[in-house]
Amino acid sequence: MTRQLPPPGAALEKSDSDHISASHETTKREDMGGTFSEQDEARHTKHILLKMDTRILPILSLLFLCSFLDRTNVGNAKIIGLESDLGISNTQYNQGLAVFYATYIASELPSNLLLKKITPRIWLPLLTVVWGVVTMCLGFVRNFGSFFAVRAVLGLAEGGLLPGIVLYLSGLYTRQEMAVRIGVFYTAASLSGAFGGLLARGLSAIGPRGGLEGWRWIFIMEGIITVIAGVIAYLFLPTSIATASYLTQEERDFALLRLQRKVGATGSDDRFNPVLEREENFRWSEVRRGIFNLQVWLTATAYFAILSGLYSFGLFLPTIINDLKITSNANQSQLWSVIPYAVATPVTVAVAFVSDCLKLRGVIMLFTLLIAIIGYAVIGNVPSPHVRFGMTCLMAIGMYSSVPCILVWNSNNSAGHYKRATTSALQLAIANCGGFVATFAYPSVDGPLYHKGHSIILGLLVYAWLAILTNFFWCIKINKDKARGKYDQFVGSGDDRDPMFKMIL
Repeated sequence: MTRQLPPPGAALEKSDSDHISASHETTKREDMGGTFSEQDEARHTKHILLKMDTRILPILSLLFLCSFLDRTNVGNAKIIGLESDLGISNTQYNQGLAVFYATYIASELPSNLLLKKITPRIWLPLLTVVWGVVTMCLGFVRNFGSFFAVRAVLGLAEGGLLPGIVLYLSGLYTRQEMAVRIGVFYTAASLSGAFGGLLARGLSAIGPRGGLEGWRWIFIMEGIITVIAGVIAYLFLPTSIATASYLTQEERDFALLRLQRKVGATGSDDRFNPVLEREENFRWSEVRRGIFNLQVWLTATAYFAILSGLYSFGLFLPTIINDLKITSNANQSQLWSVIPYAVATPVTVAVAFVSDCLKLRGVIMLFTLLIAIIGYAVIGNVPSPHVRFGMTCLMAIGMYSSVPCILVWNSNNSAGHYKRATTSALQLAIANCGGFVATFAYPSVDGPLYHKGHSIILGLLVYAWLAILTNFFWCIKINKDKARGKYDQFVGSGDDRDPMFKMIL
């Protein structure tokens, strides 16, 4: 059985630097005409995905790894002398953490709206280099004022990365391929916890040297690593499939046709034409459509609850382990903090893979969140240090494995470039308010049990579970309404209101 390919010239997009002429499109149409068997389509799809996965995902994972390292390394620095050397109180330390999230949140939506104009190849590496330089500056702060100011600038620089990556990937992969890809790069967050503890232990051993304490070298060296990562991203990230140098022209044409569901499609509701989205002009009505969307508020507030747990976990895990007294010193606590992240990493990828295979998002999270809920319920109420340490592994597994699904679910169910740009950024802006909760949930005076902090996160995770369940039923309702003809006025709209566009559950 074969399918007749549509004229591939119709699939060619305008590059960011020039326009493709009509005569050139005609030539390409003649070059690539013909038919592909379904076996050929599957082979071409597998080959193109392999090229994309091996060239794009490692770079994005590296950027995200650096992002989480530079965001949470302050927790490692705290237990080896940051507060005492700067002469700041625990409250001032928490204020320095909080201001990061304030500027981080404020930068997310503007950054996503700029992404298309500046292009991902320039914007994402630029953000990385800037926050790498700012991270190095943290190694030279001398008092609360400079610590507070540098943390504020760091949040401003880092805020655009994750919403930008999600928006970028949504233009490269189909809806049913997204979870495992986001799962792969998001494991960089859990790896950063494992790698960060080891790296902090090694880098802190540099000092005191050059008049700088050991904790300062953590910021300086990790900042340098981040700048190098940004340069690598600029050299190797493509702006889009149409400009990917590692694909031949025929592969680019096929990849664009595949995204338009004209070849290699896995279902008629997979996604809409990326070329039309790329040519879409900015309209405030699309931004409003994204803001006044019930799904984004349900997933965003659920993600807020999850990130409250994840951020507090990253910021305070070394302190929590240190207070368990299962290690003899702070350096050993750094090493023990590696274990929960190392356990969570493979589970996160496996859950994302299952999510893509089953084409389910919310249903998967209803199970993964229960694991984290159990972990928090036990750790806040059981005195045994070893049992509580075991619960940190369950907490990491449940929270980290839920993130790819919730990020993809929102992106999957938004079509139209500027609506998806808005919903992706808005979801993350709301969710990252969890940083404020995380900052103040674990004051030192609550140690070693931290019952209050664990109870706060437990309550939030229970809310997240209920919000996910509500959104699941809301998506079912929308699909039923489309089947009943209630959305027929939007036939051919090319966005998520079109009756052909089915909400993923």
